[in-house]
Amino acid sequence: MTKVVVLGAGTGGMPAAYEIKQALGAEHQVVVVNEYPMFRFVPSNPWVAVGWREPNAITFPIEKYLNKKHIDFVCASIERIDPEQQQLIGRDGELIDYDYLVIATGPKLAFESIPGAGPAHFTQSICTLDHAINCHKDVEKLIATPGPAVVGAFQGASCFGPAYEYAFILDKALREAKVRHKVPVTYVTSEPYIGHLGLGGVGDSKSLLESELRQRDIKWICNAQVDEVSDGQMQVSELNRKGELDISHQLPFQHAMLIPPFSGVKAVADVEGLCNPKGFVITDEFQRSPKYPNIFSGGVCVAIPPVESTPVPTGTPKTGYMIETMMTAIAHNLKAIVVDNHPPHYKGTWHAICLADMGDTGAAFVAMPQIPPRNVTWFKKGKWVHLAKIAFEKYFMRKMKTGTSEPIYEKYVLKALGIERLEP
Repeated sequence: MTKVVVLGAGTGGMPAAYEIKQALGAEHQVVVVNEYPMFRFVPSNPWVAVGWREPNAITFPIEKYLNKKHIDFVCASIERIDPEQQQLIGRDGELIDYDYLVIATGPKLAFESIPGAGPAHFTQSICTLDHAINCHKDVEKLIATPGPAVVGAFQGASCFGPAYEYAFILDKALREAKVRHKVPVTYVTSEPYIGHLGLGGVGDSKSLLESELRQRDIKWICNAQVDEVSDGQMQVSELNRKGELDISHQLPFQHAMLIPPFSGVKAVADVEGLCNPKGFVITDEFQRSPKYPNIFSGGVCVAIPPVESTPVPTGTPKTGYMIETMMTAIAHNLKAIVVDNHPPHYKGTWHAICLADMGDTGAAFVAMPQIPPRNVTWFKKGKWVHLAKIAFEKYFMRKMKTGTSEPIYEKYVLKALGIERLEP
């Protein structure tokens, strides 16, 4: 019997566990290890942050549903990975052996790189459910006592879609509360221009998102480096194309939500030869570590180089479709190795497909491949995207509870976008 351990039970780890179990069969063991006992659907966090979703609507107990598919679950905070002994060591002394390890931890949120940033200090976040819940409390304070708001992404961030999403959702929430006229909103981003998205732009993303911000009277600052955040004040340096200081801004705020830069989770980053300097897992084209052949990884924790150099550092996003195909590739490759006694051969796709809610409308972008030059690139908006994102939440939650290994993006999202199935 082969024992496969999946470290992380998020939107990458949970599907990976189901697909790996189905691929390997009953005679092999799959174990999921996660710090929390509850699954949390991260893409819905912006809705939680403005009170449009209750936390219990996007969570469920992990063990109950994994066990239905004969997948074991260990709730533990892992402090160290010993690749030589093939063990995970937990904070409370847990020892979890593995034959193969799949790392799907997601990122560490590196707020510490910006003085005063993060929920422990002066800015809010929507990167975790707990952060989104705290953000909602701050939004309620903003509605009760209106004042300036700052939304966006810190230097080094690699996840820009949720920042735009939150800006538009917050705008609608404030209008519904009839206080938007008392809340000037500024969008602050490390992107060199609006709609860059860490991808060098996608189709008409620049003009479309600029138009949407203008329509909502949201000002913006690009090439923004946040130097420091204090209580109610943000110091921002706007750089020019050469990376030199152009304008210094002192932005007062009553409410601020900025996406932080990501780095690798410490237990993963500390493994010698596994990660790049930022702590992201280095993988080959089959999602396998070149140094440790029995370690695979997929999702946000994987190392992907920036699309291009920008005056203020921006990272490359790992979108849902890419993550889904990474996990499918891992499942197929583990089957090839464990069951078929063949070398790995299955590859994930480097296509970017994203649905972003904008309140009562939405925006979708497709970049194939994600890194230019591309075969397909477009950016479109419409109420259908808003409805598609709601439907996606429903389908994904159902998949996680039923344990089906159907590819959500290929079955639902690509169909909604009018795109035929894509081969990896």
